[in-house]
Amino acid sequence: MADSLRERALKLLARREHSRRELARKLAPRCEDPDELARVLDELQARGWLSERRVVEQLVHTRRSRFGARRIERELLEKGVSEDAVAGVLPDLKAGDLAAARAVWRKKFGRQPRTAAERARQARFLQGRGFALDVIMKVLKSRDEE
Repeated sequence: MADSLRERALKLLARREHSRRELARKLAPRCEDPDELARVLDELQARGWLSERRVVEQLVHTRRSRFGARRIERELLEKGVSEDAVAGVLPDLKAGDLAAARAVWRKKFGRQPRTAAERARQARFLQGRGFALDVIMKVLKSRDEE
């Protein structure tokens, strides 16, 4: 059973990086013994095939162009990545938030809001993408000044 469990885990990891919690959740229905699942996950981690660092790098790389630091942070925590690993990447994410928010805003709207309602709609959109309120205000304010 451990071999088939290991094979299934490797197939999942071949598609994309998974956190330990994600992999355990996906493999649990196919395993009667939780200790066996833990042993397989420990082996994968010991061999370097299960890496929290790579999970963080992959998610940040795929989400950065469309989402803000808050959204990415929430997704990482939902995937079971440790708070320490998330805290390690947050400063870089927050540093690039303004540029990312401008790019997302430009792609979606491309022109400054003409009314208060339109401004609120644009702000809500950016908020939903995980950008902080101060970043959103800078993006919308810089558009007003142009």
